[in-house]
Amino acid sequence: MTRQASFLAEAPLPLMGGDGALPPRGARLPSYIADHRARLRERFVAGGADALPDYEMLELLLFRSIPRRDVKPVARALIDRFGDLGRVLAAPARQLSDVPGVGPGTATDLKLVEAAGHRMARARALHRPVLSNWQALLDYCHTALAHRATEEFRVLFLDTKNVLIADEAQARGTVDHVPVYPREIVKRALELNARALILVHNHPSGDPTPSEADIAMTAQVAHACAALSLTLHDHLIVGQEREVSFRAEGYL
Repeated sequence: MTRQASFLAEAPLPLMGGDGALPPRGARLPSYIADHRARLRERFVAGGADALPDYEMLELLLFRSIPRRDVKPVARALIDRFGDLGRVLAAPARQLSDVPGVGPGTATDLKLVEAAGHRMARARALHRPVLSNWQALLDYCHTALAHRATEEFRVLFLDTKNVLIADEAQARGTVDHVPVYPREIVKRALELNARALILVHNHPSGDPTPSEADIAMTAQVAHACAALSLTLHDHLIVGQEREVSFRAEGYL
């Protein structure tokens, strides 16, 4: 058995404490559940994430949070509620806890997985020239925003070498609107001694096509930046499957 397979086969230990009613401590997991878990682990070791659909990936994540119960119904309930694995991980903890079988401990474990993914994607983009590492930036933006249920507007602040020095959420809104104030954006850029900006926001509908309001707001920010000799490199709209660049589409 490989080292990775051995690790995956270890007795599961909950990260934050399992949720729900558990069998008596020391009771053996029913053989059909133990066998199912072993098969899922073997398929993951052999084929990676591509070998498993979303609900089975979610089962693997739940094994350690809920060590002594069948987690398949919980995984399916989460997918039914939120739609896919990405949206499950992006859901607020309080909404996750509303799903039967998911308590605060399991919800925290799932949010920890989401946070780890964000941290990995951010590390690929941080402290590097953004314009020469564009795909890493797109990956980071997609990881952070693609599966959110409401709009969030972020600004990436860059230094004179176009290195990312700060990524800040400027506003959060509803499913189809987020308030943006150009004056506050440029004020914050000056506070950080930034020389360039990239605007980023998501469309929870999944369609990243810019709205008339998006285009008008971007023009206002560009005007405010130009007045203070700040460079607005781009405005990215993140959808569920792709991103739209205002620069590439000719809006900037």
